[in-house]
Order: sequence, then structure tokens, then C-alpha cells
Amino acid sequence: MTDTPTTTILFVLFPGITQLDFTAPAQALCRLPGAQLVGAAASLDPIATDSGFSILPTHDFASAPSADILCVPGGHGVADALHDAETIAFIARQAAHARWITSVCTGAFLLGRAGLLEGRKATTHWAYTHLLPRVGATHEAARVVEDGNVVTSGGVTSGLDFALTLIGRLRGPATAQAIQLAIEYDPAPPYAGGHPDRTPEAVTEGLKARVYDAAAARMEAALTS
Repeated sequence: MTDTPTTTILFVLFPGITQLDFTAPAQALCRLPGAQLVGAAASLDPIATDSGFSILPTHDFASAPSADILCVPGGHGVADALHDAETIAFIARQAAHARWITSVCTGAFLLGRAGLLEGRKATTHWAYTHLLPRVGATHEAARVVEDGNVVTSGGVTSGLDFALTLIGRLRGPATAQAIQLAIEYDPAPPYAGGHPDRTPEAVTEGLKARVYDAAAARMEAALTS
């Protein structure tokens, strides 16, 4: 019997991260046989999430191991992280040797700023898809989009779909299904919706007016400066 090879799964962490962008795929990927999860940030200081609590990195950028799977989560902190040269350089450096380069939600724009989406199909949170061409990508309307070794996923909960998709690629459908069963991922939402295509227009427009029109404008400004 041979030992299961170690797969280093590295999440890039930054202030203002959406915690579920990170923790949802981490919960599935940590169950991958041989998985070693790493949370890397500019320092070992606690990282403030959008949920009112902080998370602790396991490594800083200088000490982080080389990733087999690189994952960049999103969050409202992405607009600031786009101007952080150290974070962008770290993503580019890790991507140069990673087997898989991935993102959740608006983390796609950090991949893009690092030059990793040029000429590729990609997706992101529905409120920001119109901005993907600004990083050289073509939007594909799907919850998970694969283009070579680059895998992007839509907003927040899509990270779990991405993780299970990738597990299936790495270890086969049976392993992915076992992990899906272990975490009882059997979605049965109480309301039809979750995407503008399936949500009442008034709900979508109200949410955009309260949150996402301004957030998308801020992201656009960060991408063009």
C-alpha cells in the first residue's frame, strides 16, 4: 500500500474577506485524502472577516509552502486588496507552480489583477460579472467555470460546488459524493431564488440599490486605478 500523496491547498487571506468564501470550500477540501490546508496572509495577525469575527492565518506570505491548489476567496475587501502589491505578487508567485488556480466570488478579480484570467472564461458573483472583461476574462454563465487549470466560481455558496467539482477531478466522483454526503450538502432552500434569474425582480433591484450598485462601482474604480 502506498501513502496518499499530500495535496497542499492554499487559501489567500486578506482583510474584509467573506468568511464563507473561505470556510465553505475549506470544509469540503479538508476531507480530501492527503489534504494539507494553509491560510496565508501578509502577516500572522488575525484577519477580520465580513461576519464580525476574525480568523487566524497558518502562515504569512514569506513562510507559506508552495500550493498544489491555490484558492482566492472574495469579499468586499477585494477592492482594497487589488491595490496591495504584496498580495498580488504572492498570488502570481504561487500560481506559477500550482496545479490548480481557483477563486470564489470576487476573488476572481485578484486572479485577474495577477494576470491569470487573460483570455479565459470565468465567473464571479452575479453583481460583478459585467466587470470580468476588465481583467481580460469572458463571463460564462455558470456556477462553476473551468478553463484549463483555472476554476472560478460564483458568489459565496458556489465555493462549495467548486470544491466538490475539484475533488471529483482529483479523486473521482465516488470520493466527491462521499464528502458531499459527509457534510450533508443536500440543498433545499426555503425560497426559490439565490440568483437574479430565479428571484423576483423587486427583490433583486432592492438588493442592488442597497448594496451592490455601490459595491460594483467601488470594484470598478479599483480595477481601473
